[in-house]
Amino acid sequence: MPTSTPTTATHPRPGSLLKELDLDKAGFLALITAAGQLKAAKANGSERPRLTGRNIALVFEKSSTRTRCAFEVAAHDQGAHVTYLGPEGSHIGREESIRDTARVLGRMFDGIEFRGFAQDTVEELADHAGVPVWNGLTDEWHPTQMLADVLTMTEHHAGPVEEIAYCFLGDGRNNVARSLLITGALLGMDVRIAAPRDLWPPDEVIAEADRLAVTSGARVVVTEDVEQGVAGADFVYTDVWVSMGESDEQWSTRIPQLLPYRVTEKLLLASGKPNTKFLHCLPSVHDRSTQLGRRLFDRFGLDGAEVTDDVFESPHSLVFDQAENRLHTIKAVLVAALGA
Repeated sequence: MPTSTPTTATHPRPGSLLKELDLDKAGFLALITAAGQLKAAKANGSERPRLTGRNIALVFEKSSTRTRCAFEVAAHDQGAHVTYLGPEGSHIGREESIRDTARVLGRMFDGIEFRGFAQDTVEELADHAGVPVWNGLTDEWHPTQMLADVLTMTEHHAGPVEEIAYCFLGDGRNNVARSLLITGALLGMDVRIAAPRDLWPPDEVIAEADRLAVTSGARVVVTEDVEQGVAGADFVYTDVWVSMGESDEQWSTRIPQLLPYRVTEKLLLASGKPNTKFLHCLPSVHDRSTQLGRRLFDRFGLDGAEVTDDVFESPHSLVFDQAENRLHTIKAVLVAALGA
């Protein structure tokens, strides 16, 4: 895997991926190309295992569907073995420090995936493990999701990546919005974040995106204006607004604040493009089939939250392509880091 430039390097081990800035544009797109090749090989039965004999630890502070499954299937397809350490499955951060855990796991495994809360945790793992470490999600960054998203967009857009325009709507502070902003700026894309002013990405993230855009030629917009955000967008992206663990007070503030950014059929039409596609990293609150969806309906009368069900289930929706592409892009990361 290509390593970061000296100005963005934060860890000593080649093959690690802790945030989008650990890759330059060429390295990012090389992984997209490799993922496409691995996807085709799996589909036609010609995949060649390159990780035989490798052992990979999956460390999860936060539970997951897509991230765990993608790492496990990717490793198995390529001949590697995995050990899953769930939220209660290790001493990490409680009875044993991150540094000590890193040094133990690094003696036993060829690579470590981490999905959890603090970015500092995955950075510390990478500093002390002595093997590649991959960020499956932290509160700040979600690089493996970005690889899947860009693969999905390139599969559904005929031109070069630099011609793709996409808009994220909703809570611009979250990890997905931050990562989308930095990724688009890094790759020279047309990237917009549409969010209430007090839910914009941190100033330092916007400043970094602006700095990257000077070199890449990206068009970067952060705005409160929904129409400005979606005009001409090839892809409209959103993420969940609330979680089950948040208080009623937080819900009462955030739901009304984010309603103007809800992805509806009318909002998609506001792009001015008949074939604008819908993206979501999942899970999604798009109907009342979940506990979260039912609670939102009972409190606010909303059938679905960040996206309406008619959009989620429409031909515009690529959300399950994105989910599948987590597998192929994570496989590309593993092979680039550990492949024989």
